[in-house]
Amino acid sequence: MKGQRDPRAWWIDEDPFEARKKSNYQSSARDDGKWRQQRVQVMQVSENGSLVTNIFGGDSNMHSISMHKGSIWHFSSTEIRDLGLATGAFTIALALMFDGGLIGISANFPIFCIYSLISLAPAFILHEFAHKFVARYYGCWAEFRADRGGLRFGLILAAILGVVFMAPGAVMVAGNATRDQFGKIAVAGPVTNMLLWTAGFFAWLILGGLFSPIDVVIGYWLWGNSFLCAFNMLPFGPLDGRKIKTWSEPIFYTCLSVAVAMVYVTWTSTSI
Repeated sequence: MKGQRDPRAWWIDEDPFEARKKSNYQSSARDDGKWRQQRVQVMQVSENGSLVTNIFGGDSNMHSISMHKGSIWHFSSTEIRDLGLATGAFTIALALMFDGGLIGISANFPIFCIYSLISLAPAFILHEFAHKFVARYYGCWAEFRADRGGLRFGLILAAILGVVFMAPGAVMVAGNATRDQFGKIAVAGPVTNMLLWTAGFFAWLILGGLFSPIDVVIGYWLWGNSFLCAFNMLPFGPLDGRKIKTWSEPIFYTCLSVAVAMVYVTWTSTSI
């Protein structure tokens, strides 16, 4: 009948939440789709104080990482092993590149290993240490983990083609840091390379031309720090540049400009 409510409408209209007893002093919240969603925390701490790496799994597939407290200089045995593995593989790959790969390997290969370890490995190691120390300063869990697949690929590529393209690993960070703090953690690595490059450039101005092996070491030092800094400033994937740009575009473009200038000065000033 027109103007009359269909008695079957309760099949659709009845709201199960209407049966709840409402408070006399507080009205029910209305979700209009614009409410801030609860942030998912990417870290769990078990009752014994260990960091749980699996967030959604059950007890059967969870394992714990021992949390270290106190000094930012703490290194676990796993971290030390991975650092040694990544540094060794990185050094050998660079030496293979300098010697032309396995096909052109010569008696100078051990010397190239020494040059790589002294002048280029610090650019990688201290870059990762900077991320770790700043993260630990802000109270986060931070440890280096080697990428074994990336190390194998890099060694094979260097051995066959004499080219180094390697992802040795990265510092894993977990914690409730702010956006500003995570930005500072990301920028710490490139800034460290800038400082190391500056020290090497002054050494080049003072000692350059005095002794050939010193020139080689300083030249590799400048190349390693300038290219590692510039590569990490690219705003793509998991690289530092993307995190820095998300945090602060002025800082990103400033660091990128400095990195490009370092590559240019190194290219025009050294003969390596």
